[in-house]
Amino acid sequence: MFRGTFEHTVDEKGRVSVPARFRAYLEYVEDRRVVVTNFQIDGVPCLDVYPLLEWLKLEEQLRAKPQFDPGVLRFVMYYVGSAHDCEIDGQGRIFLPPTLREYAGLKRHVVFASAIHKFRIWDRDNWRKVHAAASEVTKQPELLQQLGV
Repeated sequence: MFRGTFEHTVDEKGRVSVPARFRAYLEYVEDRRVVVTNFQIDGVPCLDVYPLLEWLKLEEQLRAKPQFDPGVLRFVMYYVGSAHDCEIDGQGRIFLPPTLREYAGLKRHVVFASAIHKFRIWDRDNWRKVHAAASEVTKQPELLQQLGV
């Protein structure tokens, strides 16, 4: 499982260091490969990053869906069609392809944010906006109750 939020910088070649805690989990599951793809929350783009085994589970779930369902078609086109296999190098970095960096608006400063079985990479300014909006949930006890928290 992934936990926490970490700030890092993207180098001039498009590489970024994966937080040590996230790398430790990937080493625990004995696979340094990840799948990176487009995502967005509240219309703000970011990147979803899955350990390969978690990505394969998602693909299995998608295979079980009706392949010509319009919603499934759109999701697969957007999410799976934009996915890139990446491997963490010996220095603990991943290369983020230019198309994904451009989509997510990643500049030099990025934030890695856990999402339990995967993590997300955000432009730091976008992260701050989305995180501030998400913090509003703590002001709504009825929503927390609905979530069973």
